[in-house]
Amino acid sequence: MLRPVTSRGSADSLAMPTLDMETRELSELAVRGLGPMFDPQSQLYCFRLNREGSAMVREGVSHRYTIMVLLGFHQREQAGLTSPVDVKSIFLKMLRESSWLTSLGDLGLLLWLCAVASPEHITELWDRFDVSMSLSRYQEASEGRTMELSWLLTGLAHASLASLSDQCAGLDDLAGKCYSLLRDNQGDHGYFGHLARKGTLAGALRGHIGSFADQVYPILAFTKFSEAYKDGSALDRALACAEGICQVQGEQGQWWWHYDSKTGRVAERYPVYSVHQHAMAPMALLAIAKTHPEKAIPAIYKGLQWISGTNELGCDLRDTSHNLVWRCLYPKGYRRYVAIGAGAVGLRTDFQSRRSMAIRFECRPYELGWLLYAFPGVEVAVPATRLG
Repeated sequence: MLRPVTSRGSADSLAMPTLDMETRELSELAVRGLGPMFDPQSQLYCFRLNREGSAMVREGVSHRYTIMVLLGFHQREQAGLTSPVDVKSIFLKMLRESSWLTSLGDLGLLLWLCAVASPEHITELWDRFDVSMSLSRYQEASEGRTMELSWLLTGLAHASLASLSDQCAGLDDLAGKCYSLLRDNQGDHGYFGHLARKGTLAGALRGHIGSFADQVYPILAFTKFSEAYKDGSALDRALACAEGICQVQGEQGQWWWHYDSKTGRVAERYPVYSVHQHAMAPMALLAIAKTHPEKAIPAIYKGLQWISGTNELGCDLRDTSHNLVWRCLYPKGYRRYVAIGAGAVGLRTDFQSRRSMAIRFECRPYELGWLLYAFPGVEVAVPATRLG
């Protein structure tokens, strides 16, 4: 089990000396790499950078990924560092030109950003989007989608911690309902399914299978909910999930793709995504490490080593010429379907050769945004002209 620390040292004092050398270069890479992903005309970040020949091509824009990047830059500002964009002005543009917001997940992320970066606008957001009624207005809520509910709960918990409950009618009640819905998605082994298992055919058939995102975001949400509402059982549930993913972490530090909340098995190992290694697992485990660092920190370190070369191909997935981390390693051709079938019946498949594995040569802004959220990093030289 992840047990409380018995020493008098803080989690920060334990974490930073161990991880500092591994994360400094990643943080600097992320700040520089996000520059080409920004579209000055829309004031948004792109959907992805994709390698085409020797060139990197920017494709589309994404409000959701922009919010995640802004959350990362806000963390840097909280650490006393500078951001290359004006976080608040871009947030306000998204708040007031809001036709893009059509899902519970986007609402939850925007609430989260507002609560931490622009709390003076919380009433405007709360009233404009009728947040108190969000669980009855969006399909993701009726389906009990774990990731989207987690983003909403994290935003609500941050709003409560910022003492905004008096400005947001029904905030505490909504947080309690959201927590209950998420709690029902957690299995006895600690893992979360992707959907509520009752109410929809999809939920009944496959709701118990949850992605890595379906584990990470509830850990964050439950940890923050526990802090806001002094609910020890929420922290216990976050710890159970954290321990679950740590117990099955790959020998080379891999964080696997899908988990079965009903059986407690890894349902599907590949692809292994870089963002899970350098950002999302650290985000979740560092939240746990505030009180339980003894297993979290070694697991984070092991995951980072996968990025730098301790992986199936023995290659460094960081590209310093483009300031990014390539998206994932995946089984080529039929091998992916072999992996899916094997995972469904609890068998293990391993892909260790260059013939069986390939790199996906793209990077998405949220990957670097969440990296900065986990590791705000060190001061990085940026162009004199601020974007946004």
